[in-house]
Amino acid sequence: MHDLVIRNGKIVDGTGASAFIGDVAIEGGRITSVGGKAGAARREIEAAGMLVTPGFVDIHTHYDGQVTWDPYLTPSSWHGVTTIVMGNCGVGFAPVARGQEDFLIGLMEGVEDIPGAALAEGIKWGWESFPDYLDAIDAMPRAIDVGAQMPHGSLRTYVMGDRGAHNEAATPDDIARMSVLVHDALKAGALGFTTSRTMLHRAKNKEVVPGTFASEDELLGIGRAIGAAGHGVFEMASDMVGADDTMEWMVKLSSETGLPITFALAQIDQDPAKWNRTIDKVRRFNAQGANLVPQISPRPTGMLMGLESSLHPFITHRTYKSIAHLPLAERVAEMRRPEVRAQILAEGPSVKDRATRFFVTNFAKYFPLGDPPDYEPERDDNVAARAARAGRAPADLTYDLMLERDGHALLYMPLSNYAEYNLDALREKILDPVTAIGLSDGGAHCGLICDASMPTYMLQHWVRDRTRGERLPLEVAIKRQTSDTARFYGLNDRGALQPGMKADVNVIDLEALTLHAPRMVFDLPAGGRRLIQRADGYKYTVVSGEVIYQNGEATGAMPGKLIRGPQPGPRPAA
Repeated sequence: MHDLVIRNGKIVDGTGASAFIGDVAIEGGRITSVGGKAGAARREIEAAGMLVTPGFVDIHTHYDGQVTWDPYLTPSSWHGVTTIVMGNCGVGFAPVARGQEDFLIGLMEGVEDIPGAALAEGIKWGWESFPDYLDAIDAMPRAIDVGAQMPHGSLRTYVMGDRGAHNEAATPDDIARMSVLVHDALKAGALGFTTSRTMLHRAKNKEVVPGTFASEDELLGIGRAIGAAGHGVFEMASDMVGADDTMEWMVKLSSETGLPITFALAQIDQDPAKWNRTIDKVRRFNAQGANLVPQISPRPTGMLMGLESSLHPFITHRTYKSIAHLPLAERVAEMRRPEVRAQILAEGPSVKDRATRFFVTNFAKYFPLGDPPDYEPERDDNVAARAARAGRAPADLTYDLMLERDGHALLYMPLSNYAEYNLDALREKILDPVTAIGLSDGGAHCGLICDASMPTYMLQHWVRDRTRGERLPLEVAIKRQTSDTARFYGLNDRGALQPGMKADVNVIDLEALTLHAPRMVFDLPAGGRRLIQRADGYKYTVVSGEVIYQNGEATGAMPGKLIRGPQPGPRPAA
């Protein structure tokens, strides 16, 4: 008798093959049969009219702190994610020497906008080395599977102390020691190594992340250590300028070791065609033996500006700052007073930083997000255009929009992938096999971005609802975030519904699938805030054959594990 049978569902098996109707049988945490009519089971789920898909594999998250206190890793697990990979962008919490904890918290808070007080209260430090950190994670019960990567920021700080933290050049001895520790981390089960080479990533103290200016010798030394370990992905965030733009060091390292090197790639308004040129380079270099993988997001990376957010158009205005400490309801009441409104609107932003000034004054890229949220709004729906049609100043209209829903309204500012005010170009990149789907940043950007819902968006918008251009085939939308992402990290035991594969499964009512508007909650340790986003339509989420969510409610089952290194392919049920 089977442990679980999911009956009569529309099976989208994650391989890209056409969907079909049938049963999925599970025993001992493994899939034993797919299609046809399975025999009796101890538990049966009727899935007629539903999609049956593999669990989603999210390869770009920042749950490095949250993983130590939240067994569900929300909001990702609310959206059918059954495996996450964390430690991206060169920030994390191991290795760590005593006394460096606050510095690493400041790195994560500055780069990923995770409240430092929440991290300080939530993380129960009990490790020094990266293998120790893996052991600590491994000892905790959890609902979904977790993979970790070694971050450059903590590694450099651990090995070089203040020299590493402040981006001084690494000596040959420094590089040798870092290389040994990276090799040890990979052998203990790390899935890769990550670094940050973008000027946008800054610690709470405004310094760029350790490793931002790492020399080619340092990058190659560490990369060769990964190659010697026999597995691992080299991931980075980069502005793709200088040596990164030419990709010379990446090509050299990847060709020499066979390592996949992945980097974030987005369309920027200042040069909308640059990502096409970058992909052309990647194709050329990969044809010559490199293994470069641009990592893209399936929707624009969007700032969500509201009165509870980390940034909004009036946050630096002198009068607003005088009331910013008030609880939201009292702040809204003050802002509705005519004299306060007039004062705030008469003032300009008091900020010298050019990037921040751009964010708080770019009214042509502000859109009311709405509920349900609209992530592909029409050009004429932007605040500047709406204000012009109404004969109003953009800031005046923005003020009213932010007071809607008693101050809970959000303005959407797509930072990338929206230069043409539509997603047509992004669709081409999603369909391009040279790219990988990622960049959800689950667990991060708590006060400004909420993109962990991307798996739901792939189905609701790209497959079912899109009206402003072509949609995506269902089978492609599933494959890109299951078998493709799993294989990229060597997780050959998941991502497809096939006999012998790990039984990570979603049962989804596609017709009822609904992505709700993000909202701010204060449920992190120390009352820390974060944006969350819920979805309806996930009937069941299964990990290793156990139901962890039913109709959006957690069951209490904790089958999740720490993933240690690449995983072999299908094997018989236990």
